[in-house]
Amino acid sequence: MEERRRIDRVAYGADSVIVVCEDLQKIYGRVKNLSPLGMAVTVKADTPSILGKDIIIVADTLIMYADVVREDECDDGTRTVALSARKFTGDVLQYLFEHIALDEEEK
Repeated sequence: MEERRRIDRVAYGADSVIVVCEDLQKIYGRVKNLSPLGMAVTVKADTPSILGKDIIIVADTLIMYADVVREDECDDGTRTVALSARKFTGDVLQYLFEHIALDEEEK
């Protein structure tokens, strides 16, 4: 039996911040499209490569834990970064909750 459902990405424009889990480097970009399973983000061409890295991306009301699976140079001097969603682990969620709580306590 052939599967008839597909999960396609939809266009979604939003500013975003990518945090590389390894060294907490922050990269600013703009979301191009997304789905429950992944996302594409445009970053400046001179942004260091993050291919193969674990990242957390925040855009508007969205947060995704993901792997960077592809980077493509664009004609307009930017680069498109393709992300594949990962399931949050208990450690990652704990880290996020602790840091969110610290930010709230500081206010």
